[in-house]
This record gives sequence, C-alpha cells and structure tokens, in this order.
Amino acid sequence: MRTFTDALLSDGGRRSLDLARVLLVHGELAPRLTLQTILQAGGYAVDVAATPAEAITKLDEGQYELVLSDAELGSGPTGRNVLAYARIKEYHPATALVTSSERDRKNFARARHQMSIYTENLPHFLAEVAELIGVRASRRYRPLRQAV
Repeated sequence: MRTFTDALLSDGGRRSLDLARVLLVHGELAPRLTLQTILQAGGYAVDVAATPAEAITKLDEGQYELVLSDAELGSGPTGRNVLAYARIKEYHPATALVTSSERDRKNFARARHQMSIYTENLPHFLAEVAELIGVRASRRYRPLRQAV
C-alpha cells in the first residue's frame, strides 16, 4: 500500500508536487546546499547559482516565483545587483536577500524582505518564503473589474 509520502516522492526523493520555483544565489557551498535542502523539503523546486553571472543566466533562461540572494557574493556584482536584475524581468519574481552571517543578522532583523537563516527559525523562514510568493501572486493576478 502506498502512503501519502510515497505518492509525493519520485525520481530519487525529488518531490513531484512543487509549490513554486525558487532561484537561490549563494557564493558559499555549505549555506547554498543547506538552503536548497530546506527549500526542497518545504516543497519548492530550487535552482541554485554560485555567482551573479550564473544567476543572471538562469533568470534569462527560466521563470521563478522567488529569487533569494546572499548579499555578500564577492567582488563585482553583488546579491543586490542580482535582485535588481530579477525585478526588471517581465515575469516579476518576488525577491529577498538572505544571510547566514552573524554580522548581518541584526541588520536583517529590522528590514523587510531580508531573511536571516538559523536553525531555530526554519519554520519562520519557510513561512516567509510562502508569504513572499503569495504577495507576488496577489500582485500579479489581481481580480478583473466587474463591468458596469
């Protein structure tokens, strides 16, 4: 007898029912893999990019409901530049900065659309991801006006 979990899982553990497509941009391997795993466990289809150039290529090739980028991506274009590029795309994905550094944690606590990722707030992180995608969807698909 197949369980509900068996029905959801296919292709080596990948979920077949993805909630939304997310582009995750992070220059460091460990946080990138951690965030990817968390988002996939939450039901999201996740593409990853390690550099701004890779992220821009992915933004040009596909459509995403959410783009999450680390603010610290090394020299050259930063995570903010990647998000600025995402915002001008025709499909208008939701965007947010993420950090796992202690230094940025306090600054991010006060800012909107910026998330600090720590193990104690994983449910909150997934709730914020869902909220960002929901806000984007409500802006994009406004109800039609009734004819007078």
